[in-house]
Amino acid sequence: MHPNSLTSLWSVISDADNLSARSLFSAEANVALSELHEGSALYGHCGELRGRSVLIATISQLAASLALIELDGVARRVVLYPPDLPLGYLPFVIESAEVDAIVSDGKTVELGNPRVERFIPCNGEITAGTSDRTAQYETEWILLTSGTSGLPKLVAHTLFSLAGAIEPQNSGASPVVWSTFYDIRRYGGLQIFLRALLTGTSLVLSSAQESTADFLDRASSHGITHISGTPSHWRRALMSPAIHQIAPEYVRLSGEIADQSILNNLRLVYPQARIAHAFATTEAGVAFDVNDGLAGFPASVVAHTPNVEMKIVDRSLSIRSDRTASRYLGGHAPILRNADGFVDTGDLLELRDGRYYFVGRRDGVINIGGLKVYPEEVETVINRHPAVHMSLVKTKKNPVTGAIVVADVVLKASEQSATHDLRELQHEILLLCRDALSSHKIPAAINFVTSLAVAESGKLTRRNA
Repeated sequence: MHPNSLTSLWSVISDADNLSARSLFSAEANVALSELHEGSALYGHCGELRGRSVLIATISQLAASLALIELDGVARRVVLYPPDLPLGYLPFVIESAEVDAIVSDGKTVELGNPRVERFIPCNGEITAGTSDRTAQYETEWILLTSGTSGLPKLVAHTLFSLAGAIEPQNSGASPVVWSTFYDIRRYGGLQIFLRALLTGTSLVLSSAQESTADFLDRASSHGITHISGTPSHWRRALMSPAIHQIAPEYVRLSGEIADQSILNNLRLVYPQARIAHAFATTEAGVAFDVNDGLAGFPASVVAHTPNVEMKIVDRSLSIRSDRTASRYLGGHAPILRNADGFVDTGDLLELRDGRYYFVGRRDGVINIGGLKVYPEEVETVINRHPAVHMSLVKTKKNPVTGAIVVADVVLKASEQSATHDLRELQHEILLLCRDALSSHKIPAAINFVTSLAVAESGKLTRRNA
């Protein structure tokens, strides 16, 4: 169904022919979408939230999913509060989004705020009592993303903009079951949530409380065919023997740079799968995906992607389409779009042999004696070494240059158990760097570590010493 014809999420779901065969599978419970015809996840209180600005602040992804289904078209605005975001930001978010009602599973309470008039429980269970879900609003969906000041940015979308890249499923295609390592309150996870609901498939939700192995085992039990995650999600999964529990037909990467190493490793594990990496940001929306098995993307993509305009200004990719967010919320919020309607993603590109490669983010640059280093560019080179599983490049204070580049490196599981001369490995990695990078980008030190921190967003946690 094309986004132009969407009235509300519930209207699309309730009109589906195969509703009884579609479910949301979570670690806590499984819910058939047909159950919502006769019940409510909001204890029948959906009507009390009509026309309101509603903060959805649940620990459970299932509870958040069900609340979204009931509230789209009913609430004036829904605000998705990720559970890993500090609760100290709640007053700021409530004020910026003019929140006057909260849906929660009991873990988050802000009734002391004079703006909040309603508190509705939602525990991921369907209870007796139907609700009037007649759509009266084009509900604003507010996603929270990190701000440079520490406070989150509130990014405003609609179902129309969020669903702009979702194509209807071929009626003759084999059954699809989606899953994702992402949380659905992040843009990447929300895309998969909507893709499943709007194309008539089931969805297996992940859980922060379960291990990667347990999640993959559960995904396997539900017969997943399509699955997405960040490159860091996938690198963590590749370290687990449970990676072989699933046999997906389609593997999707997004949220971070997909270098050739991770694409090749996934191809080895899932030779039967179509492996794609997509470019999207919370503000700019989904721009394109790449399906040729190679890192980067052909230069022709910039000029010839349907329904998306792209241009490169000072090496940074800018995007204009009906998939982009409309604005930031808040009295002192920054400008989201340029004067010509483009969103500057801040993702920097380098053109080589007719193909663009992402080298890093403008706001992630580190300064070494006045020269710029993009950590992701160095990591891509380090990850080429056959013994390397993943790496994190950062700076360390230095009395002479102010800072030096250092790299934390995780070896592949098979290499960790092998007997290695680590000094020889360090030497080999540094040779790779010297062959591919300018001298100021070469790490001054290579540290072998057993793991790297991955945030709830699925991205590497970047903190400089």
